[in-house]
Amino acid sequence: MKQKREDIRNVAIIAHVDHGKTTLVDELLKQSGVFRAGQEVAERIMDSNDIERERGITILSKNTAVTYKDTKINIIDTPGHADFGGEVERVLKMVNGVILVVDAFEGAMPQTKFVLKKALELKLPVIVCINKTDRPEARPAEVIDEVLELFLDLDADESQLDCPFVFASAKAGTATLDMNVPGRDMIPLFETILQYIPAPEGDPEAGTQVLISTIDYNEYVGRIGVGKVDNGTVSVNQEVVIVNHHEPDKQKKVKISKLYEFDGLNKTEVKEAHIGSIVAISGIADIHIGDTLCSTDNPCAIPFQKISEPTIAMQFIVNDSPLAGKEGKYITSRHLRDRLFKELNTDVSLRVEETDTTEAFKVSGRGELHLSVLIENMRREGYEFAVSKAEVIYHTDENGKKQEPMELAYVDVPDEFSGAVIEKLSQRKGELRSMGSASGGYTRLEFSIPSRGLIGYRGEFMTDTKGNGIINTIFDGYGPYKGDIQYRKQGSLIAFEAGEAITYGLYNAQERGTLFIGPGEKVYSGMVVGQNGKAEDIELNVCKKKQLTNTRSSSADEALRLTPPRVLSLEQALEFIDTDELLEVTPTSLRIRKKILDPTLRKRASMKK
Repeated sequence: MKQKREDIRNVAIIAHVDHGKTTLVDELLKQSGVFRAGQEVAERIMDSNDIERERGITILSKNTAVTYKDTKINIIDTPGHADFGGEVERVLKMVNGVILVVDAFEGAMPQTKFVLKKALELKLPVIVCINKTDRPEARPAEVIDEVLELFLDLDADESQLDCPFVFASAKAGTATLDMNVPGRDMIPLFETILQYIPAPEGDPEAGTQVLISTIDYNEYVGRIGVGKVDNGTVSVNQEVVIVNHHEPDKQKKVKISKLYEFDGLNKTEVKEAHIGSIVAISGIADIHIGDTLCSTDNPCAIPFQKISEPTIAMQFIVNDSPLAGKEGKYITSRHLRDRLFKELNTDVSLRVEETDTTEAFKVSGRGELHLSVLIENMRREGYEFAVSKAEVIYHTDENGKKQEPMELAYVDVPDEFSGAVIEKLSQRKGELRSMGSASGGYTRLEFSIPSRGLIGYRGEFMTDTKGNGIINTIFDGYGPYKGDIQYRKQGSLIAFEAGEAITYGLYNAQERGTLFIGPGEKVYSGMVVGQNGKAEDIELNVCKKKQLTNTRSSSADEALRLTPPRVLSLEQALEFIDTDELLEVTPTSLRIRKKILDPTLRKRASMKK
């Protein structure tokens, strides 16, 4: 017999990047009394990882729970970036409804469409929360129309179209059901959740069924599976069988050693959990996303959609440059291998493969941001390694034709820059699908473009639009190969010998292009020290000293003026490197180098091409 469990609601918060999901969760936590009075609370509490805090983005979905009027509301904060879309698809299996957060100025954006489509496919009811209504340029009435149009585009059924709208300012901590009446607190949102999100239902008498939707990892207890109890009860020391919808042969008996439920930001240990509860289970070593834990007498797997495949790959290689091993703590291939395979514990969209040499690993992910976050994390942990240029993963169709990943790119640029953007994206094999005017003197362009056409484009885009453009992309399946693309028009300036860069040598080099290094930095033969203004690579001696004669004083040297070097961030360096170059990553420096350091061998290799 199916029953509803009225004292629980499970809800996910979905939205486009930067529309205020995480800030909204903060306020729900604060106003439900999770923190005691006077407790110091960081902003965006849910973004717990350093990189999430610095970049202001959510990478991993997080669980939390608040209690309102004796009802426990489990809230899952999800990422907004397309690269972490794999996270969003999965957590929706745990919830009975979603809150769609839309910025009152930006309106419905590409990622709004992507996450909403996933929720509607699962037939989940939606509460639309129009956030940032206190922005001076907010236009809530128009945004309502945009959202309803989006529902119609995505074939929502009548019950979904009849969704409630809540108007909020997460920053001020207020919500209201009438946009003309300012809100005082978050109670209207809490009330809407209780009324509109259905209570979870299941059969308490049936055998246990828990579908694992997220994996957490902890140094002390190993892997922790997080999922919702669909049927029956689950208790500590119970024997269960792991089965998986996509692997019919998998059957393994295990014992549940610890069981937790979420309460505020903490996990609390419980002896048993009932239908509708979101639980964390530890003590099962090889638990994976998509596994169902069932009672031993009648194991039956819950269906679960496959995680989307990676579209982009790069090589992670043991650092073998002349400066190798001087700055990092972990430098061997064993260190690199262990760390990459450990990442697979928590990141489901990632793939790591061994290559024909023990020194290199092929790492595939959902996009450049996805891989650069991994590189940055490893770098902070003290790893030293080199990475190659990101390349897309090709498929072949049944006729043996080459297929490549395609993306939809939505670009908002000030009108005067639209010509430059269209020209650049067309060179990169983009096709302009539609063009219209957005509010405030902006043009909105929509392109269909191969993923490789976007590799290394963001930096150029920012320069072309003087930092005023916004570009959002969404994976759009595989399409026929579009032909070759020339990535970089300029060559590299390459150091000729090993040593320390000196003002005199750099002064002569800076006439040739833009330098990436300043005086006093260590260089080696084959290291890229700058970008040439022309198309070919040039070798330079930046360690060259001035010959002193008895008629010249050494102090005349100090009059040489150097232009400040262009210091590349990790993303910029990954975008800059060409197919014959590597990026050397250490905890303290980023150096670009040629794959073949020896100038004679390098010349031979390019002649062979």
